[in-house]
Amino acid sequence: MASITPIDTPPAPPAQPKRASTGRAGDKIFLGLSQGSGILLLLLMASIAVFLSYRAVLALSKDEGNFLTTFDWNPAGDPPVFGIAVLLFGTVVSSIIAMAIAVPIAVGIALFISHYAPRKLAAPLAYVVDLLAAVPSIIYGIWGALFLVPYLEGLNLWLDQFFGWTYIFEKTEVGVARSLFTVGILLAIMILPIITSVSREVFLQVPKMNEEAALALGATRWEVIRLSVLPFGRSGVISASMLGLGRALGETMAVATVLSPSFLISLHVLNPGGGTFAQNIAAKFDEADQLGRDALIASGLVLFLLTLLVNGAARLIIARRKEYSGANA
Repeated sequence: MASITPIDTPPAPPAQPKRASTGRAGDKIFLGLSQGSGILLLLLMASIAVFLSYRAVLALSKDEGNFLTTFDWNPAGDPPVFGIAVLLFGTVVSSIIAMAIAVPIAVGIALFISHYAPRKLAAPLAYVVDLLAAVPSIIYGIWGALFLVPYLEGLNLWLDQFFGWTYIFEKTEVGVARSLFTVGILLAIMILPIITSVSREVFLQVPKMNEEAALALGATRWEVIRLSVLPFGRSGVISASMLGLGRALGETMAVATVLSPSFLISLHVLNPGGGTFAQNIAAKFDEADQLGRDALIASGLVLFLLTLLVNGAARLIIARRKEYSGANA
């Protein structure tokens, strides 16, 4: 009689450990903290807007001039007259000059560090660029006043000689280079590390397969960057530029140290004079009375709204170019 061999049955799978109740509690706590942080940020922004709006209404109710078009700033006069025309013009012009100088240079440095420089050189160079972002504003201001202003006089004369026909670079007043053009150069140096650092990190996130595929098809290094790296990092560069622009719009001490303030609007950016919101607030806040401080807060509200509009426009640009955001990579 044949013997029957038992069939080996596979071992039973190990029992799954029961999810600890503490894990679910931790998830709920983390979710609550995350939502609370977001709500707290919104409440903080709303409280700032309410405070600025309330004090601005108090100031505007006593202003005898047009707040948007008046060139003068004399809230202590009889009657009080003050306006932001010069401040708005100076803030926008100096920021445009800074962005026009800083963004191309920052993108070039970021590309060099991420795709051209040897690793032994890229790491120290990236460290130095990041270190520049930690330099206090007053240090930039002192350096700008003692070094940049004297040495820019020759550049101003050269621009006036060869590009004075553009009207913008025509120098019609004699004086040191304490102008919006000098402020724009100083702001460009200050925002350069921010734009460079963010752009460098974005360029390093480009999928290597995209670059290798372009190289395999015979593309040059520049063609790889133009066809793969820049399209992928476009939204990141825009975000980095907006971060830099935010600092340029609100920079105070460096601008106050370099600029010779005056309440005149001139398209000749090489002429001394001009003003910005932050510089005017820093220069006049201590000596201002109650109405003067309310007037300065009203100008701060305009700067607050200007910053929100700039960042909102940047978000719209990024949202319209989602194919370049890297989300689908």
